[in-house]
Amino acid sequence: MSDSGFSMLDLFKTEVDTQTDRLSQGLLDLELDPTAATVLESLMRAAHSVKGAAKMVDVQRGVDVAHVMEDVFVAAQNGKLVLHAEQVDVLLNGVDTLRQIAHHADDNDWLNAEQTRIDELVATIKQLEQSTPAASAPESPSESETASAEPAATASTTTPAVSNVDPAMLELFRVEADTQLSALSEGLLALEENPSDSARLEALMRAAHSVKGAARMVDVEPVVRLAHVMEDGFVAAQKGKIRFNSNQIDLLLKSTDLLLQIAKQDGIGRWGQDNRQTIDDYEKLLSTIPAGEALPDTGPVTEAVAPITPAVTDSTDNEASAAQEKTTASPGRSADTAIRVSAESLNRLMGLAGEVQVEARWLRPFANSLLQLKYRQTEMISLLDRLRDALVDARVDDHILGMVSDIMHRSSIGRQGLAKRMEELEEFDRRSHNLAARLNREVISSRMRPFADGIHGFQRMVRDISRSLHKRVKLEIQGLTTKVDRDILEKIEAPLNHLIRNALDHGIELPDERSAAGKPAQATIKLEAMHSSGMLSIVVEDDGRGMDLEKLREKIVKKKLVTEEMARDLSEAELMDFIFLPGFSTRDSVSEISGRGVGLDVVHSVMQEMHGIVHAISNPGKGMRFHLQLPLTLSVMRSLMVEIAGEIYAFPLAQINRTLRLHRDHIETLEGRQYFTLGNQHIGLLTANQVLGLPEAPPDAEEASVVVLGERLERYGFVVDRFLGERSLVVQKLDARLGKIKDINSAAILENGNPCLIIDVDDMLRSADLLISGSRPMRIESREQQKHRSIKRVLVVDDSITVREVERNMLVNRGYEVDVAVDGMDGWNAVRTGHYDLVISDIDMPRMNGFEFVEHIKGDATLRSLPVMIVSYKDREEDRTRGLEVGADYYLTKGSFQDETLLDAVADLIGEADV
Repeated sequence: MSDSGFSMLDLFKTEVDTQTDRLSQGLLDLELDPTAATVLESLMRAAHSVKGAAKMVDVQRGVDVAHVMEDVFVAAQNGKLVLHAEQVDVLLNGVDTLRQIAHHADDNDWLNAEQTRIDELVATIKQLEQSTPAASAPESPSESETASAEPAATASTTTPAVSNVDPAMLELFRVEADTQLSALSEGLLALEENPSDSARLEALMRAAHSVKGAARMVDVEPVVRLAHVMEDGFVAAQKGKIRFNSNQIDLLLKSTDLLLQIAKQDGIGRWGQDNRQTIDDYEKLLSTIPAGEALPDTGPVTEAVAPITPAVTDSTDNEASAAQEKTTASPGRSADTAIRVSAESLNRLMGLAGEVQVEARWLRPFANSLLQLKYRQTEMISLLDRLRDALVDARVDDHILGMVSDIMHRSSIGRQGLAKRMEELEEFDRRSHNLAARLNREVISSRMRPFADGIHGFQRMVRDISRSLHKRVKLEIQGLTTKVDRDILEKIEAPLNHLIRNALDHGIELPDERSAAGKPAQATIKLEAMHSSGMLSIVVEDDGRGMDLEKLREKIVKKKLVTEEMARDLSEAELMDFIFLPGFSTRDSVSEISGRGVGLDVVHSVMQEMHGIVHAISNPGKGMRFHLQLPLTLSVMRSLMVEIAGEIYAFPLAQINRTLRLHRDHIETLEGRQYFTLGNQHIGLLTANQVLGLPEAPPDAEEASVVVLGERLERYGFVVDRFLGERSLVVQKLDARLGKIKDINSAAILENGNPCLIIDVDDMLRSADLLISGSRPMRIESREQQKHRSIKRVLVVDDSITVREVERNMLVNRGYEVDVAVDGMDGWNAVRTGHYDLVISDIDMPRMNGFEFVEHIKGDATLRSLPVMIVSYKDREEDRTRGLEVGADYYLTKGSFQDETLLDAVADLIGEADV
């Protein structure tokens, strides 16, 4: 027996203990019902599991006993024998022997001493198959003979199958296969750069050998065959008989992919039978490598094999397999013991760690309150001291002086006790705060994974795509050990994939073109991850042709995104922003790799989702650089705390363009919309409370606190009550039952235990767009403007521009301030966002007629007191009655324009205009 290591033997003993308990109980049950099919199936599986486990640790005597027991159970399942009490006794003896072998597996003296007894027991169990034949047993070859036959590793006619494999053993095989096949894939890519690397060839040979051995343990015959011929190829290369070329590397990589696909199948046996021809074709092609035969180009390699039949697997198994993949350690990763923990559990732990921090911070204000108590106590003792001096001067009774002295003494003891307890509390506060911070850091750390975990397939992708494009490209990756949040690592793969594909197809030139430009024929793409200024910084850079800015400018004009005159004035940074727009591409043709205008849009969308930003810099003729900046973790968010309508809100710091204090005299108005100028760009201005639907307006101060959000050509400034500073918040997801809350992303708990809502920046920008386009934003006014705001305001709602202008002029000439709306819907948006003293409305209007408009106003709790006048051409009594029924305060006909009736009615409702 070879030395398999204590941990493997320990695992083997545990497995045997479990399975022999099942065997003992199953045999006792079988005595009561010798033909019980479920019991026989359980017994057969238990024996098979022991046999497999014994094989893995090379305990041959355990293999022998378990194998013959398994044969007996298979024969009983097939009706060839019936197990009675005498046979059960023999099998129970075998169970006891298996347990003994397991616990003496590392004691060669014991095994040698018991060799004869074990051999006799194996022979006795073998005889059980003929001892009690079943009455209806068919005269056919023994099933045990078939089961005991060793599969031929190189026989292509063998039916690929997995017979009676314990699920736990099969899962172990999948873990082993995933690890070794990852090593094969990475090693082959490295070998292509240096085909004579002996150390790499040794590692590849061992990986193929390990896959073959693991597959043989669970009888996965297709994997055994393919891994065997791959191993032969590596051995031949080690001995110098062959030197791998690119075509052979291609075949080995594709064979590795096939092995991984086989290992992941739920029904491996059925899948192997369905794809038997494909496996045979790959085996035949692989066998040419050690023989030194020439291989065709990459294309014919794939054409020479039969297509693969997809297997139908249960979704639950697929999810379990995916979960197993994510938790399987790959070569080069930490060898620390790992356990599987769900993402939901980690999120709950993060929330609890945040609550612990909040609770720990509560001690400081409590200690401060005790400090105030100490001051009060000191003041009381000082007063008592003065009282005693006064009593001494007054020559009062000694008994009274004694009581005062006693009070002072007791107070002094109390002050000393309080001081001591305060010291203990402050020490406890320091320890609690430190422990909470350490716990929080450790929980955050448990969510972090090395950058290398998210980019395993990139080297292979670059190799395959560059070969298909007839280009020579090398991918250099730096910062493999940089820690990245698990959620970010999962989401960042797609954007990086798009950027690298974009570089391969758009940026990198063909070798001849590069040589003519004085560049190396082999291009380089650099991928780097690092921590910088409290952010995760990822750079994707290539040394290709870069972006032709003039061609980009022409494309922007051609797509009618801006005018030709405006395009000429765009800076390089502004031009580069257009490449992230949906559907934008500089390619005139669509290829399998790019040209559809979706890649960089995906990059920008994912970055926004993760509260990050992306910038592109082009160096024409020398290359392209994309810089991605992300928060270190999505669980802890660095935020700007603000006050809006008396409540505390948080803006993700990574998504804030800038903050400023804006003097109200610098606010300008154009077509009823307010804006301010930042640099050379006009930025729309709104109040945050109006966007969020909060009632209170920002405070009346000369300078407005403004948060600028958005990027490129879509930026808005949001006026808040005041800035409260920056803070790191532990993000708490909102309960799913609440659904999507408008303009809110998540929440956090503040130090005082109060909740704080975190703004959804993208949602808030969309709300600003809707507010600007569909209604009138609240005006931000200076104090001088507010002094003149006493003039009464009237809203005129009519779909006829002529009627609107006639009414507006009449009212303006009388001194009223007038706004207009083009229909009932426009009017409804206006009254909800602006302040009016009176509404004058028509009846027949598109989108929302006058009756519906008045009903909306009178049905709103905050607007029902607003006077409404209907002015219509309709003079029927039923129309007048309906108008008054829905809540109109006046009903006039448009003939009233010919006299003072309209103005008199307005004055009757709201009084004369204050000039």
